[in-house]
Amino acid sequence: MEERCGFRGLGRALEFGPLTQRLALPSLLVVSCLLSILVSSASHPEIRIVNAERRIDLTSSIVRAYLTLKVENIGSSDAVEVILAFSSTQGKSISLIKASVPEGKRKKKAYIPLVVKPTASSDTTDEPYLFSISLNNPLKPGLTTVLEVLLVQTHALTPFPAEIGQSETQLVYYHDSAFILSPYHILEQTTFIKTPSKRIESYSREEPTSIGAAEIKYGPYEDRVPYSVSPIIVHFENNNPFAVVEELTRIIEISHWGSVQVTEHYRLNHGGARHKGVFSRLEYQSRGPVSGGSSFRHLLVSLPPKVHSVYYRDAIGNISSSHLRGDQLKSELEIEPRYPLFGGWKASFVIGYKLPLHDFLFESPDGRRYLNFTFGCPMRETVVDHLTIKVVLPEGSKGPSVAVPFDVKQRIETTFSYLDVGGRPTVVLEKERVVPEHSVFFQVEYGFSPISMLAEPLMLVSAFFLVFVSWAVYLHADFSIRKS
Repeated sequence: MEERCGFRGLGRALEFGPLTQRLALPSLLVVSCLLSILVSSASHPEIRIVNAERRIDLTSSIVRAYLTLKVENIGSSDAVEVILAFSSTQGKSISLIKASVPEGKRKKKAYIPLVVKPTASSDTTDEPYLFSISLNNPLKPGLTTVLEVLLVQTHALTPFPAEIGQSETQLVYYHDSAFILSPYHILEQTTFIKTPSKRIESYSREEPTSIGAAEIKYGPYEDRVPYSVSPIIVHFENNNPFAVVEELTRIIEISHWGSVQVTEHYRLNHGGARHKGVFSRLEYQSRGPVSGGSSFRHLLVSLPPKVHSVYYRDAIGNISSSHLRGDQLKSELEIEPRYPLFGGWKASFVIGYKLPLHDFLFESPDGRRYLNFTFGCPMRETVVDHLTIKVVLPEGSKGPSVAVPFDVKQRIETTFSYLDVGGRPTVVLEKERVVPEHSVFFQVEYGFSPISMLAEPLMLVSAFFLVFVSWAVYLHADFSIRKS
């Protein structure tokens, strides 16, 4: 019972060093004990995991875990789904979960994607987050299959200390469990944790535990019952800038006269350890990467190919310290903020550009048109807390529909611009915790009659005609005063 509820691992974590003495783990303890009670009701005895390997990548501000599961059906009926379990702390930071089944060998190996959906959970905050992986082909009794799972988490690394000086390195900690949380019996499992540097201040031990060059290995552990937990903490150096876009609003305006206008409004924040003391520009420039190693020196934005009319400005005005390079395949915009961004500092700016219409807007055989554009943030290794995409369709568009490969909030509103009569239909998409893995194509389809394109030109012609007639009448009118 001690091992199953995680008391042994928790005790070793608390005994390790000064960091763990200051970090309380009561929530993990409550979760582990609660999970042991849930085994009888939430576990699935017809499934067991023969082997599980987890590789956790902590080399950036975004945490990625790669999980390989060899699943066996030991029941008497076909299995159509596999359940994934995560602690309440992990569940709150989950941004993306993807699952697939590998097929083939070596160079001919392919990954068949599977549908992953959250299952119904209790209102109790200490209960685990459960996700269901739907198998494309039911798993027959006595057979095994291999699942590849990608888990992406945001805000899962906590700076410690929370404040650092300009010349100090940034240290963070990550907490998890040495045992893979699962509703199934696991025969053998191993966890690898990769850090960005060899400097590891401290780490919890759950024997067997070994440490190598910027990597910690937990396991192999054998014969673990469902929902086994052993809390661990890793304290290490991570000088990568923690780029967090608190809010990003992208406005995509479609003009059937030949271009797509894109405007992106950023509210950027450095989410790492807060800067303390006075900032020295002289020290920052003379000591190079030693001073302010975790600060933003520049930002790299990946733009679509054939981009033109690019501008970059903030509240003060245009910023000229930027470089655009590209070709027919890609375009990159390297920008430098007016000042370097340290932990806790913020900056707001706007990026705008135009694209050729024929590269992004297409027409289907039934006459409907659809826009094919990229979701997500164009900045590399950046977390977006809240992303809003507005696709402004031409006036006269009807019946817009959206195809996005993941769940988003969507609504339709109306936008008014110059010479508009009834307004332009605007598709609005919103999503929280957006990561680079969300940078995939989405489509907006709508109906449009070519006659609608004549509305604005006819309005302009009519306006000029009325002005001309009014001016002619004015010139030929006799406004002189005569005696009657």
